Amino acid sequence: MLDHRPKMFEEASHTHTSKKLYVILLSFIAVMIIILVLESIIPGIVTTRPMLDELQKQGYLDGSQKLSMKDSVAIATKVSGIPKVMIPSLFSTIFGTIAALFYCRFVEMRPVRSMGIRKKKLIPHYLLGLAVGIALMTAITLLSAAFGVNSISMCSNVNYKLLAMFLLGFFVQGMSEEFIFRGYLMTSIGGSGQHTLVAVGISAVAFAFAHAGNPGFGPVPFINLTLFGVFAAFYVILFDDIWGICAVHSIWNFTQGNFYGISVSGSSNTESVFRTTAVSSKSYLTGGKFGIEGSIFTTITLLIGTAVLIYAISRKKVQETAAAEGKTDEK
Repeated sequence: MLDHRPKMFEEASHTHTSKKLYVILLSFIAVMIIILVLESIIPGIVTTRPMLDELQKQGYLDGSQKLSMKDSVAIATKVSGIPKVMIPSLFSTIFGTIAALFYCRFVEMRPVRSMGIRKKKLIPHYLLGLAVGIALMTAITLLSAAFGVNSISMCSNVNYKLLAMFLLGFFVQGMSEEFIFRGYLMTSIGGSGQHTLVAVGISAVAFAFAHAGNPGFGPVPFINLTLFGVFAAFYVILFDDIWGICAVHSIWNFTQGNFYGISVSGSSNTESVFRTTAVSSKSYLTGGKFGIEGSIFTTITLLIGTAVLIYAISRKKVQETAAAEGKTDEK
């Protein structure tokens, strides 16, 4: 049943560009370079002063300390977690959404509905996605606590206004990554006539490699990011729209970082309701510097979630086939 092709694949087939896989991938790389440049402008501006302050504080600017690559990465990670840097950075990812939309609509010249942009059931699908995202990250975090891998404590003097800004920022950031990897890349490949699993697999692996520069990235984080990409792809295929997975992705990140206080894909810890602290020293259990997304608890949860989606897609295809046969019999 994994050859099920959503309506958006058919809609994406009406492209004015080449349907050869290597051309699609080369075009995607070019678009990604443009996206990375656009998304780096605002973070580059807001990061400059805090970076200089931190370098001065640690004695790197006056020559008393030699700056190594490891030190520069550590400082950059620390600075990136400062709210006045991280929040604008989250909002700047809107350029990714805009670039993906522009390319699909004006270069491939296909309708935006082929990216999963539909009005029908937008609100219920988005609300369901929020519930699914919260449930997934809560299951992962509580599992790690239940097995004694992490401990969870409540933070005092939580700045809820700041949390609201993070939430809005993650709404933009999660949406952007889904528009790029599922709304654009997956549907471009699926619309070219490639098997559904090829579209799912390539978009998932591309999503994982896009995080390769994050602190703590390694084999388990790569596997889990790929699994999340597969889960996201099947979620889009099941509902045949982009909104649900945008909600899942956004609230997954917010719940992880600003509710449970866990590093999001290697980012620095920031304002949160709870603080989750590693008890175990084993990185495959805690996720290490990458955060709980690099933990086997995430692996297990995503495998179960993906299996549920595959089953749901299979049931949907059976029902659609039965309905189509019923209409044929009536004729």
